[in-house]
Amino acid sequence: MHTKTLSPPAAQGVLLPMLFIGLMFFILGFVTWLNGSLIPFLKIVCELNNFQALWVAFAFYIAYTVMALPSAALLARIGYKKGMTAALGVMAVGALAFIPAARSGQYAIFLAALFTLASGMTLMQTAINPYIVCIGARESAAMRISIMGLFNKGAGIVVPLVFSALILSGMERFSEPALAALDAAGREALRNELSQRLVLPYTVMAAGLLVFMALIHFSSLREPDLDEEEAPSGARSDGVKPWGVFQHPQVVLGAIALFGYVGVEVIAGDTIGLYGRELGVAHYGVLTSYTMGFMVLGYLLGVALIPKWMSQRTALILSGAGGITFVLGVALSSPTASGISQALLGWAGVPAVPDTVFFLALLGLSNALVWPAIWPLALEGLGRYTAAGSALLIMGIAGGALIPMLYGHLADVTSPQLGYWVMLPWYGLILLYALFGSRLRRW
Repeated sequence: MHTKTLSPPAAQGVLLPMLFIGLMFFILGFVTWLNGSLIPFLKIVCELNNFQALWVAFAFYIAYTVMALPSAALLARIGYKKGMTAALGVMAVGALAFIPAARSGQYAIFLAALFTLASGMTLMQTAINPYIVCIGARESAAMRISIMGLFNKGAGIVVPLVFSALILSGMERFSEPALAALDAAGREALRNELSQRLVLPYTVMAAGLLVFMALIHFSSLREPDLDEEEAPSGARSDGVKPWGVFQHPQVVLGAIALFGYVGVEVIAGDTIGLYGRELGVAHYGVLTSYTMGFMVLGYLLGVALIPKWMSQRTALILSGAGGITFVLGVALSSPTASGISQALLGWAGVPAVPDTVFFLALLGLSNALVWPAIWPLALEGLGRYTAAGSALLIMGIAGGALIPMLYGHLADVTSPQLGYWVMLPWYGLILLYALFGSRLRRW
């Protein structure tokens, strides 16, 4: 199973698939970036330290490693459209699992619900990423994925604002000093009250996912047209070699680069609220929107510049170099100074933050084009191994489970600011993949 550029007659039908896939990217973004607001919330509800709170990210992103290959096998059996429908159904089950989690206040049930949600999202990601690559010219694939990223990260801007309005109102009652002033029974009652706030939003989310599932099921979304002329050398016309995808260094190294990328993307998006709270930022609940806002800016630049003014490889080089620069800003800036933030955000009426937090948000700009650039570079020339290559790249999302856990440990034993040094080598790896790894075609 692999991709080709659509023939001219089929190209006229690209708009409808892009609208449906854009909707799927919005849903994925809505669920994914809810974690950034959920982590500090559950830290209060379940009495967690930084390391324990980041088990939210672990439970969510480890599903991509566990479920990627089963997802690829399922897609090969039932097709892309039915796969998307099934994915939305699994996600709805995960959202409903938040109801018993919220009523019990048990952290383990929250984590199980997150794993179920992410399992459905794994199936969705395995279907829609190669789908969007195959419906047009390969050299403009990063531009199309950037458009999809606008849906995804647009949801990431909206989610913290909605979560803050619906869930985080009156949070002064649940501050550490307020909780410390109560006896054990009082603290437990207050945490249970806070936990109950999750029931209605996740019930509405489950209902919405079921509506979208019906929409996709009854839509005219077609299966991608897969060409058999590009089968890699040595492959049978009716199949592929077992483990043959590992003969292609560009996709193996691409999966490793994505492992690092997703890890640093999750740190930038999901820990900024925790970090802002540590530094006394009053509006810490919406800080994920800052990171997502810069990611949207990056996607807009990708849509405008790729491929006419900038190649996908050049975009990846700039992303890696920019990430290194901004990590240095996060780690070395004063946690009290806010001059840079005020200068760049004040004109837009956006509340300023400490410069170290601002540089963390700026990582969204560097992160924006990494995913859109790596996918077409890694899948180039895979032919029949495209489905396996897609699953391998999806498995790289496990970086979002493991690297933030390392950050959480370092933040607890040193300081939250020093913990951000963990991101530096991963941006270096992304830069090396752009310069060298993506060009390799044999080991």
